[in-house]
Amino acid sequence: MRRTKSFRWKIATLAAAAALLLGSAAAQTYAIDASSSEARYRVREQLAGLSFPNDAVGVTSSVTGNISLGTNSEVLEGSVVTVDVTRLVSDENRRDNFVRDNLLQTRSHPSVTFVPTLIEGLELPLGTEAAEVAITGELTVRGVTRTVTWTGVATPDGDVVRLSASTTFTFADFGISKPRVALVLSVADDITLEIDLTLRAQ
Repeated sequence: MRRTKSFRWKIATLAAAAALLLGSAAAQTYAIDASSSEARYRVREQLAGLSFPNDAVGVTSSVTGNISLGTNSEVLEGSVVTVDVTRLVSDENRRDNFVRDNLLQTRSHPSVTFVPTLIEGLELPLGTEAAEVAITGELTVRGVTRTVTWTGVATPDGDVVRLSASTTFTFADFGISKPRVALVLSVADDITLEIDLTLRAQ
């Protein structure tokens, strides 16, 4: 009887260990490859001396972080995307200085972070076809955090996932005053953030 109980206990222990091992193997972490990733802001503006509106676009390749998916394709704790906004560059130095010093206040808030909490349209194991995705989470800009949803396309390629997505919000959503400078006649209320990420399986 003792041998039977001992044998059953060993079998149960092995089964539990196997379940844990299988579960951990199914989970997956993807790290951002900064060498082939970038983040952008896009704002429609009307400049003095021009009869048509223009998109102000600032770009940085200083994007780091990782996204981890659990056994049920849920987003795991610790997933985060961080953008170094001190390195944002557009086609106009004066704009860049204004964005850094006045709008984003990068001396106090050098980064913008996004913590994903839900990814729809992407499940483990990943397939081979591009998929439309919606990524919801907490975006923090200049110390203010809001829930936003990014929409875009994720393209798996072996151990790599390429993600292109965007989200739109207003200056007021994050307590940012719209720019008021002499050369800019008007600025649209909406700000669009765009990301092109290369995510590599770890």
